[in-house]
Amino acid sequence: MDDVQHLPRSRWRARSAGLLAALTVGGAQLLTGCGLLTEPTVVVNVGYQSKTINTVNAGTLLRDRGDFEKALKQIGAQTGTRYRVVWQDFASGAPLTAQMIATHVDIGSMGDYPLLTNGSKTRKYDDAVTEMVATTGYNLRGSLNQVVVPSDSDAQKLADLTGKKVSTSLGSAGDGMFSSAVRNSGIDKGAVQIVNQDPSVGASAIEGGQVDGLAQFVPWPQLVIYRNQGRLLYDGGDNNVPTFHGVVVRKQFAAGHPEVMAAFLRSMKSTTDDIVAHPLKAALRVSEITGIEPEVIYLYNGPNGLVSFDMTLKEQFFGAFAKVKDYLVGRGSVTKDFDVAGFINDGYLRELFGDRYARQRDSVANPMRLTGFDEVCGLPVDDPAQASELWAAGAETTDVAATPSCLLRRVGTTAEVRAAYVPDTLTGLRIFADHAVWLQDPSAPPNQRYKPFATSAGADAYRHEHPQSRTVGYAAAVGQSRTAG
Repeated sequence: MDDVQHLPRSRWRARSAGLLAALTVGGAQLLTGCGLLTEPTVVVNVGYQSKTINTVNAGTLLRDRGDFEKALKQIGAQTGTRYRVVWQDFASGAPLTAQMIATHVDIGSMGDYPLLTNGSKTRKYDDAVTEMVATTGYNLRGSLNQVVVPSDSDAQKLADLTGKKVSTSLGSAGDGMFSSAVRNSGIDKGAVQIVNQDPSVGASAIEGGQVDGLAQFVPWPQLVIYRNQGRLLYDGGDNNVPTFHGVVVRKQFAAGHPEVMAAFLRSMKSTTDDIVAHPLKAALRVSEITGIEPEVIYLYNGPNGLVSFDMTLKEQFFGAFAKVKDYLVGRGSVTKDFDVAGFINDGYLRELFGDRYARQRDSVANPMRLTGFDEVCGLPVDDPAQASELWAAGAETTDVAATPSCLLRRVGTTAEVRAAYVPDTLTGLRIFADHAVWLQDPSAPPNQRYKPFATSAGADAYRHEHPQSRTVGYAAAVGQSRTAG
């Protein structure tokens, strides 16, 4: 099935005929009712996904900060060229790609599966050929894509979705993750009824009971969990394939306006740096713009969060792209002869970062780490596999905890908790403490006695190796933890 549904390009061109008669982008004069403006005008069309948290540095926050427009204004003051940025918001990568094919979008951001589809489909047209020039955010395990089910669902593993309805966005990173997971589990995907829906529609369908599962990309699975509409069934990280989002640009546009590309990536870098330096502030601002709860956003973009914000093009992405390509070729979305290496261009980033590029590209450490000192347990916070975090109601900063058990003790002494975050015991996946599956392991050290898990399957795997462990509810764990050490 073709993931990009679009009209013939001639129809698209016709729709724009009136505009193109008055304005020729890239150096012509702008004709208005008052006559001809003497300054040439370049229109830059940027496509983004406002609610996809790990692209906010190339979309939502970048737009909000206005850095890109300011940079172009400075360039224009020196060259006599006017620049106008037009932002276009999309729900997923497929419709964004359709608009790039129509040359209605010049720069766009999307996930790994849509990126390859974009590169393959746009190369059919000389004026629409694209290349990937930067990363927005990534997770090397692949945990930005997940499957959730209604809270009262009987499903405990993927196989339990056989014969059920699962909502996803065809061609999206969530769809790709789910297809790979099903295949790796030996399940016949044909036995699962796929419902093609935008993420927000699928989330509503979970709440209303119209579907039995939701396979989506950041932030929709955790948003469903936070709103008590569902629970995590499967983490995409179990596929063990890196997942990431990135920036693509039409090569014709980039070649004609290198100053625009330099300004865009420079502005994207300043936005990225600000997210890393002030993640809580960024979460609150994105929430104000999108309506997504800041507690969910901070799960992703906070210290030790699910997203590593890093613009460099990691070597690990090439291996991931190879697996993505195999899948997309199989469904006819990408041609077998598509050159993945030729699609990726890190030249702009090398100019931006200079000698620092190779060092940053080779580093896969999350630039945002939980550190500090846990005053409750009297321990340093320095182990990402244990470090936890509490956001108290009304607080302008968060508190750190050395371990999940220490976090529980802090929760027990906090009047009102806005959100509490702990790492999954087996994978380190950052999860909401009050939505975790908790086990008490009496053989563990006191400050590590309570073990959180993202899924029941993970808890079962731990209990198999530690049969003395027993299930404990979150509220009980909070109460009991006060005497755990």
